[in-house]
Amino acid sequence: MTSVAASVAPEVTYAVEDVTAVVHAVVPTLGFRLRLDSGDREVRSLGLNVQLRIDATRRRYEDGDEDRLSELFGTRDRWGQTLRSLMWTTASLTVPRFTGITHVDLHIPATYDFELVAAKYLNALEGGDVPLELLFSGTLFYVGSAGGLQAAPVSWEQEARATLPVAVWRAAIDLAFPNSAWLRVRRDAFDRLWTYRATHALPSWEATLDQLLEGRD
Repeated sequence: MTSVAASVAPEVTYAVEDVTAVVHAVVPTLGFRLRLDSGDREVRSLGLNVQLRIDATRRRYEDGDEDRLSELFGTRDRWGQTLRSLMWTTASLTVPRFTGITHVDLHIPATYDFELVAAKYLNALEGGDVPLELLFSGTLFYVGSAGGLQAAPVSWEQEARATLPVAVWRAAIDLAFPNSAWLRVRRDAFDRLWTYRATHALPSWEATLDQLLEGRD
């Protein structure tokens, strides 16, 4: 390696090889298997910030999808203006020393808070795949031509695309909360619901909601 090459920071490329539901996670979690390639250069360490986005414009939608997605994008005749990329989350990752190609696992919470846009979108889909974009930034550490440790920024222009099967997202949710869904409400609304359940001696929240939805006193 010439001194000129060593003085320039390694250029790392990023790819997603697989997305799976993490089995033994405390909360619903997706595991992204990342492949990093430094082109045979040594990287001492790499601190990454990852922005995960849903590229809703790259998915093909079936008849009936508009009913479930209307809250996000309106009626289908407006999707040309309203369909857009959706911010999901951000995460941090530290990559240890490597030369050439390495693999690391990035864990992303599979959010089940249906007040969040990403969860609303994913829950609205019956199946198929969801196109994702991962944008990378951070700091890369390497040895320069003089033998000293140097740092270089990772630009947001570094990105990778991935495909998330809806079934994998649902599997991650079901691993933690089988056959369950979560609903976030204001504290005063929950207190009223709690009082209603206690007053009517109902055995479960399902029974409470069933009675309210059926309009029984």
